[in-house]
Amino acid sequence: MSIPVALEDLAATVATRTGQPYLVTVRERRPHVVSVAPTPVDGTLVVGAGRRTSANVAENPAVTLLWPADAGDPKHSLLVDGTAAVSADGEALVVTPSSAILHRVRARAAAGGSPTAPPG
Repeated sequence: MSIPVALEDLAATVATRTGQPYLVTVRERRPHVVSVAPTPVDGTLVVGAGRRTSANVAENPAVTLLWPADAGDPKHSLLVDGTAAVSADGEALVVTPSSAILHRVRARAAAGGSPTAPPG
């Protein structure tokens, strides 16, 4: 089950996350995933960018940021879809979010193969 996050509430939601997020870009129809440290700035999320990630965004600006479930919210991952652009200095990406959701984490299978309830 997914819970929509209003974009005007996104910075506050990001501030509650304790885990390291990941940025997903696409390279030649293949996902490219890197860990990032986003900073909310005026409705955008600014992240550092290497050469490969910047090249991917130049080719395809659609991106997803993923915060896995963490101690702050062990039942939900945070997913933010948006478009990215390389900053003027080329050192960062500016991600403009288009949607955000809290996505419920599936229960893990026990050793016998049956699902277990999520913690909490």
